[in-house]
Amino acid sequence: MEEEKIISLIRERDERGEEELLRCYGPLMRYVIAPILPDEHDREECLSEAALRVWERIGQYDSARGSWTAWLTAIARNAARNRLRGAWYAAQTGEIPPDHPAPGLTPEEEMLQRERQEELKRALGRLRAGERILFYRKYYYMQSTEQIAAELGLTTRAVEGRLYRIRGKLRRLLGGETHD
Repeated sequence: MEEEKIISLIRERDERGEEELLRCYGPLMRYVIAPILPDEHDREECLSEAALRVWERIGQYDSARGSWTAWLTAIARNAARNRLRGAWYAAQTGEIPPDHPAPGLTPEEEMLQRERQEELKRALGRLRAGERILFYRKYYYMQSTEQIAAELGLTTRAVEGRLYRIRGKLRRLLGGETHD
């Protein structure tokens, strides 16, 4: 089923939209969730949570701001990270956090975070496409170096070296120090 049809079904609150979302994009969402959550049960629950978030937040999707798959992978990634944070907090304290998944930022913190994100986005835009993809796979999608190496047909050491050089280049672009 086409992306536009799935979006339309979800916006119309037709349950077939969620079914088609999971059928067509479930494998992609699982791929994003898997490196973050080691437990299979947690991954499946997270996939359900991510699908629910898509259903609830479909009004926030704007194709002018980014692609459908980028929006979906961001939702899946954030759902997995929130689930991981909640599990860590529960393990440390023996209780569920009162404001799970995380307390909100102050307006000042939100503004600073947006500024840092924009600065990083501009710096990432100055990287070559391959470098940018490698950076996102490691630090945004939290894939292991071993997984990246296997999927790209490289050695783990080669991926680590490339990531080291990318971090150095980003530090220079962001005006930071140049050692690792």
